[in-house]
Amino acid sequence: MWVVATAGHVDHGKSTLVRALTGMEPDRWAEERRRGMTIDLGFAWTRLPSGATVAFVDVPGHERFVPNMLAGAGPVPAAMLVVAADEGWKPQSAEHLAALEALGVRHLLLVVSRADLADPGPATRAARARLTAFGPVETVAVSAVTGAGLDDLRAALDRLGSALPAPDLDAPVRLWIDRAFTIRGSGTVVTGTLGAGRLTADADLELDASAVRVRALQSLGAPESTVDAVARVAVNLRGVERAAVTRGDALVTPGRFVRTDLLDVRVHGDPVADLPASVVFHIGSAAVAARVRPLGHDTARLRLARPLPLHLGDRALLRDPGRHRIPGGVTVLDVSPPPLTRRGAAAARSLELSKMDGAPDLAGELHRRRLVHADTLRRMGIPAPGEGWLLDPDHAASLRARLASEVRAYAAQHPVDPDPPVDAMSRRLGLPDRSLVERLLTPPLTIRNGRIGTGTGLPPRLSRAIDAVRAGLAANPFAAPESDRLAALGLGPKELGAAAKAGLLLRIADGIVLLPDAPPAALERLTGLPQPFTLSEARQALGTTRRVAVPLLEFLHRRGSTRRTADGRHTTDTVS
Repeated sequence: MWVVATAGHVDHGKSTLVRALTGMEPDRWAEERRRGMTIDLGFAWTRLPSGATVAFVDVPGHERFVPNMLAGAGPVPAAMLVVAADEGWKPQSAEHLAALEALGVRHLLLVVSRADLADPGPATRAARARLTAFGPVETVAVSAVTGAGLDDLRAALDRLGSALPAPDLDAPVRLWIDRAFTIRGSGTVVTGTLGAGRLTADADLELDASAVRVRALQSLGAPESTVDAVARVAVNLRGVERAAVTRGDALVTPGRFVRTDLLDVRVHGDPVADLPASVVFHIGSAAVAARVRPLGHDTARLRLARPLPLHLGDRALLRDPGRHRIPGGVTVLDVSPPPLTRRGAAAARSLELSKMDGAPDLAGELHRRRLVHADTLRRMGIPAPGEGWLLDPDHAASLRARLASEVRAYAAQHPVDPDPPVDAMSRRLGLPDRSLVERLLTPPLTIRNGRIGTGTGLPPRLSRAIDAVRAGLAANPFAAPESDRLAALGLGPKELGAAAKAGLLLRIADGIVLLPDAPPAALERLTGLPQPFTLSEARQALGTTRRVAVPLLEFLHRRGSTRRTADGRHTTDTVS
């Protein structure tokens, strides 16, 4: 299917032409038919000689209904500009043409209508003189009354459609809603032009940041299980109240768009300095008030009255309702711009924006943002590899140097326990995820048990004290040194903890340390006792005191190496 919007001055025969081509009535409201003019959007379709289907979005031509015109033309890829032979070029002809150019609609067909009332030549020449920005534009003269030229117009529509770029069916869905209504027994139905992607029945989507589900689909009046872009589509939503939906809302693929009310843009048209402070921002079927902050000659920051789902590279239009004119179109350069709070930030941002064109640029975004999640980039409209956090190479090199410096500083401040916790280093570097620390490590730094191993070893004084304890335990493995002996050696809780982390000593309780191989050696001696055995028998077998035997047995119990019997004795037979 091809979708084409009509455009042109009021009463130049747009709806009459659509009616003659399709045999359908595009004007939906009795008021429109009574007044003989299109007020809101109309829709009709027909099959062309090639067998392709063309659907028309018929827009109003009156100046008062320009917002309705923009709602219809915004999402479509092509337009049919209608100029009456007997009236020629008119103000709304110019405004509609400016709107199409600003919205980036590049595929255009010029139709000179009412050729039965006047020579189409003058109107054709006047119109073509204004279409130079669109390149070669085919022109067809027709009369909807006599039927003259309608076959030529159908053939021209075939050529227009075949020249349109193929839609991206893998793109995320963003269906700008142009109508919403209720059908008894079905609930809320919304319609729009699907410009990219694929819609399926039972699909999960988002509407104004809320999760919704598709109940059913229709396209051109027929039920469908799948609708591919480009297409006119009606979507029956499950569990959505009609009052919750309005024109300008959008159905989108979850997690694939940034909903933002702040964006940086390039303006195509008037110099930014000449823009009014307040404009209306038109994209798709949405029309949102916006405040303009000039940044450069052709760049500005817009603050929207409400968030919209946007991508980098989106084309939109600015309208000045006070002066009834269109200052220009915009290309969205950034949907998540940085704050401009420091002196000189606006000038620096203007320079940065001057180098951007709205095209997806992974390397450029990484350089500007330094650290960004892949999901965030995809929501911005930038294809991103893999999952998780992405680092700009230059920023990563800087972080590695900082990490090494921070680790050295920590080791100097904590000589007894020089290996810093990973979480502490993550906070010092301002990283959003501790996994980034591991990615930044370079040898000899390693991660073990949640800490960064520095490989610096223990201070010499501490090493000598621990060696003295180990020598005593080697001679008598269960004669844990007394607290005064440990104090004399300068071994407090922190020092003993460092020795335990280094695997040099084993703490079985506060102030009680043995060699790391003490538990299996103790279990071997206890297994040789008659089972079960008493605490006193264990103490004698181990050649130690009650001070050591009690916590050692508790340590073995916690490991499951021994168990306590019902009468308070102990056994190495752990099978009940």
